Amino acid sequence: MTSYILRRLITAVLILLGASFIVYLMTAASGDPLWDLYGNPNAQQLIPARVEALNLDTPPVLRYFTWLGGAAGCLVPFADTCSLGVSRDGQEVTSLLSFAMGQTIMLVTVGTILAIVVGITLGIVSALRQYSGLDYAITFLTFLCFSLPSFWLAVLLKEVVAIQFNDFLQDPAMSMGTILLISLVLGVIWYLVSFGRMRTRLLMGALGFVVTFALIYFVLATNWLNHPFLGIPLIALTGLLVAVIATVLMAGLRNKRALYAAVATVVVGLALYFPVQYAFAGGGLLTVLGLTVVMILVGVAAGYLAGGYDRGQGARVAGVTGFFVALLIVLDRFMQSWPDYVNSGHIHGRPIATANSGTPGLTGDFWTMGLDRFTHLLLPTICLTLLALASYSRYSRASMLEIMGQDYVRTARAKGLSERTVVMRHAFRNALIPLATLVAYDIGGLIGGAIITESVFAFTGMGQLFVQSVRNVDPNPVMGVFLVTGIVAMVFNLVADLVYSVLDPRVRVKA
Repeated sequence: MTSYILRRLITAVLILLGASFIVYLMTAASGDPLWDLYGNPNAQQLIPARVEALNLDTPPVLRYFTWLGGAAGCLVPFADTCSLGVSRDGQEVTSLLSFAMGQTIMLVTVGTILAIVVGITLGIVSALRQYSGLDYAITFLTFLCFSLPSFWLAVLLKEVVAIQFNDFLQDPAMSMGTILLISLVLGVIWYLVSFGRMRTRLLMGALGFVVTFALIYFVLATNWLNHPFLGIPLIALTGLLVAVIATVLMAGLRNKRALYAAVATVVVGLALYFPVQYAFAGGGLLTVLGLTVVMILVGVAAGYLAGGYDRGQGARVAGVTGFFVALLIVLDRFMQSWPDYVNSGHIHGRPIATANSGTPGLTGDFWTMGLDRFTHLLLPTICLTLLALASYSRYSRASMLEIMGQDYVRTARAKGLSERTVVMRHAFRNALIPLATLVAYDIGGLIGGAIITESVFAFTGMGQLFVQSVRNVDPNPVMGVFLVTGIVAMVFNLVADLVYSVLDPRVRVKA
């Protein structure tokens, strides 16, 4: 394994060196880096200064090796020898790159994770209900999102989710006819995507109608949008729902001890609700991480103490439940800060932002600034998630359908194993193998910057830095972006190869 990793790293470094040499020469030959100074009244002073700063009187090949020497200094940690040169405006590329990386990572991380999780989930569900109404609905929606131009989708989100929703928050009210119409439409959708006998589908449609009507009426009656809350009742209800779902997916309801451990974890989380509020008052990220770790450990301990025929299974179920209970408590604390944030002088009752990564001039504690970051990331995150859903859902659906037709899956069913065991233990893991390469490729590409999304939402990320530097014939920032993107792509492709051996025991990385 070690020798394989070393060989892959050496090969990747050689490829990265060759590609960086070509990119540098292409950028240097793409135009004149002094073009914006011609005709300037101070050209006689500005041109020699830029030539000296960018070393333009040296041939591009030699300039590349000068840049490479500075980049090699980045390999020495804590030595303060990292230098990627300066831009044509005299700014250090390392400073430009650190800011752009922070913006891009902030923008694409959540969107990528959501696209992977939701896309794979939809694909698996679609495969398990092949040719059903649910399958057709998922296929239609994912291809619809895939076919939408990213700039048009971004503008549409600005208009509907930001502008119109902000207007609605000024007076959140609906007529009874509108509530009934929305509930009826969603009830019909529940009927169409359900499966089974006609009676079951009609019951699902009626349930969808009732649940939708009750939720809308509750939200409007309590003015929940302007004063959101969870509190003990909703945390308890949602936590119990998470406990049941986690038990069904990971252990099956036959494992009562796992379910009891998960429920016990929810009870512990509810007991910690009020003491944790005092820690949240002056806390921040470390407090949130501490609560999450504590709840996971409580869940794992509860699973082991519950015993049963599979302690590890119970520990996993309860640990996952503890993680989500911690998230619910943190979410409730953010909701407590929502009214103050919305009514602040910088927000003016219109919280959903349409541009930038933060509200200029806004100051506050961890919870206020966290809400501000969330409202600015909401639209671009939704945009990136919707655009990436189709590929993950279709790949996972095709992979799952192929796996479900294999002999070992039919053998597992013939042995009398439950459908949950067949799907989760025998099929799901193997269905993820083809997706490992897709995920690694997408992550490497997204770190390079979602250029159109960054432009529409005014994010100065890696994509915008790269495009502007190419237009300005500025090789050093271009090489900085290329270096980061190339390293990320190299690392994640190596990780994808290693994940193969984890997902499929038949695949082993040989020396």
